[in-house]
Amino acid sequence: MNTNPTSSASLFDHLLELRDRLLRSVLGVLIVFCCFVYFAQDIYQFVAQPLLATMPEGSQMIATDVASPFFAPFKLTLVLSLFIAMPFVLYQIWSFVAPGLYQNEKRLIVPLMFGSTILFYSGIAFAYFLVFPVIFAFFTSVAPEGVVIATDISSYLDFILKLFFAFGAAFEIPIAIILMCWTGMTTPDSLREKRAYVVVGAFIVGMLLTPPDIISQTMLAVPMLLLFELGIIIASFYHKEDEDETIKVEKNK
Repeated sequence: MNTNPTSSASLFDHLLELRDRLLRSVLGVLIVFCCFVYFAQDIYQFVAQPLLATMPEGSQMIATDVASPFFAPFKLTLVLSLFIAMPFVLYQIWSFVAPGLYQNEKRLIVPLMFGSTILFYSGIAFAYFLVFPVIFAFFTSVAPEGVVIATDISSYLDFILKLFFAFGAAFEIPIAIILMCWTGMTTPDSLREKRAYVVVGAFIVGMLLTPPDIISQTMLAVPMLLLFELGIIIASFYHKEDEDETIKVEKNK
């Protein structure tokens, strides 16, 4: 049986590097968490503000589980630490895969990683500052007469984290479009032809991810459509560059 010691050593080195990158990522998240855990209660109070501002006077949030007052802020702070440390985590991923990329791939991946981080943060900020006040005002306004609104802190945390991830992911539409066009899965012209289907799809997604009122549905669908158009515009430049490079290669042949 033939073995290749060089190949085995190379694979082992890659696994060691992957382990080191993962440990650094976890350590980065833990460092951020240690810096913020003291303010866990204040962080939860800040995140709960959109709901508290719309609740009727005299009502308040409750904790139905004995450990909820501790674990809910703790969980929120841990997730926040992951969000804050995301650029460092992405840098570790980039440092691991960069040696195996071509130069033109490196030129694309770096701005995409930076852009995806900014867009994810933008989606979270959009949900907190614009969407939450609207949907919580809607929820509190439709409560039946005689019903006291007292939201459980753990249920509220689960609800807002789902929306944070949903809006953060929805704001990644330009990145997804650029990657699809760059890999040849589709083209900007083909996406433009499907614009009518995208409009319908955006409002369907808005309907699924938000309460059943036209305001909050539109508040998600409209940014998705704008980001779709932005993704097509940016992808057109990359697509054009790829075509120019192909023409140059054919001429050289």
